[in-house]
Amino acid sequence: MAPYHSRTSARDNLRSVLAVAVFLTAGACAGVAEARYGAGQCSTVASIVSEELYSSLFLHKDDAACPAKGFYTYASFIRATRKFPKFGGAGDLVTRKREIAAFLAQISHETTGGWATAPDGPYSWGLCFKEEISPQSSYCDATDKQWPCYPGKSYHGRGPIQLSWNFNYGPAGQALGFDGLRNPEQVANCSDTAFQTALWFWMTPRQPKPSCHQVIVGEYCPSAADAAANRTAGFGLVTNIVNGGLECNIANDARVNSRIGFYRRYCQVLGVDVGSNLDCAHQLPYS
Repeated sequence: MAPYHSRTSARDNLRSVLAVAVFLTAGACAGVAEARYGAGQCSTVASIVSEELYSSLFLHKDDAACPAKGFYTYASFIRATRKFPKFGGAGDLVTRKREIAAFLAQISHETTGGWATAPDGPYSWGLCFKEEISPQSSYCDATDKQWPCYPGKSYHGRGPIQLSWNFNYGPAGQALGFDGLRNPEQVANCSDTAFQTALWFWMTPRQPKPSCHQVIVGEYCPSAADAAANRTAGFGLVTNIVNGGLECNIANDARVNSRIGFYRRYCQVLGVDVGSNLDCAHQLPYS
């Protein structure tokens, strides 16, 4: 190609060079972001929870005392949210923030390494564990023929939501592209898979339970059985979905209070109110 000659001034030439430099820099940064977080990194969740904010919420997740040190990265979290675009993407800004706060609160309690007098308080120690410690069983429901247990495998709690039981590992793996029955260990070995299983659980209704997402964003329509069981929408119903069989219909349960404590903190940080019906003390669990 022949050289292009023009009568531009030195200032014009400098402007052109700077414009090209800015364009190339922006493109390079976009490429880095895409490689790190996945295509379209500027998602709803990423726009609400920056990497700096994420680190401030989980102050001690990478401490030497935490078995999950280095596992629950911001990049893995954001990549996982891209598989579930409705997470943190439904309703107005308050609703979106409240859903993110509720999700982070539930996974924080499930993986907490904190205690009452812990440095920075008990609600700064989420994402400390990635696997259940000393499980009491292999969490195999042998009566479930649709998702049969694989010999020698344990389906104890793993990942941010502490995914448990063969009837959860099977469909989670099917939805996410790994063999959850033959390779449940992947949930504790791959941080992307770990966050994806937590979001799969959060977003997926499993009759008779609605999804946690439906409850938080206002899409929950209680049945007659729900009304009779006092399953009213709110953070308390989310706890019922996650672990109601052990924690709900109990007054002042310490585990429920822990979940609420995390939720209050995250809502405060994100600048939204917590809403109503925070606990499940008067809700019957799902059978």
